[in-house]
Amino acid sequence: MKEEQVILVNEKDEQIGLMPKMEAHEKALLHRAFSVFVFNKKNELLIQQRAMGKYHSPGLWTNTCCSHQREGESNIAAGKRRLMEEMGFTTDLKDTISFIYKAPFDNGLTEHEFDHILVGFYDEEPNPNPEEVHAFKWMELETLKEDMIKNPDIYTEWFKIIFDKYYKHIQQ
Repeated sequence: MKEEQVILVNEKDEQIGLMPKMEAHEKALLHRAFSVFVFNKKNELLIQQRAMGKYHSPGLWTNTCCSHQREGESNIAAGKRRLMEEMGFTTDLKDTISFIYKAPFDNGLTEHEFDHILVGFYDEEPNPNPEEVHAFKWMELETLKEDMIKNPDIYTEWFKIIFDKYYKHIQQ
């Protein structure tokens, strides 16, 4: 199977090339990504614990799902595709804000992403793919925020960054 390509971008989110995902993470090159946040009627956020076999951040808790857009794919289409691949459902998504972050990992890889925040609503139980997701739960935002302060090592770097800097944009 051919390795997935990521879209290399500049600071204006303009495409400047394509590169295999692992190479982009090894070279810490800026590329387009998205993070999905799905809420229920109780205003709880669906979070997932990443599968233990993930190449970075295995077993850490994070937002509903995230990944990279494919060439020619809109942010919304990419978010819906990945939501189905990881969590086993799809829902309408709204493209909210975007930002650039850089987070190095212990394994020598670095996430350097132009991240688009996508928000949606869903009130059923997800059907997660066990190759992607180890566990999931719905959490109230204030409770989650407090737990991130108490237990920062159990959450992904990008999730902590989003919560720290963009909390007010994901509140519903």
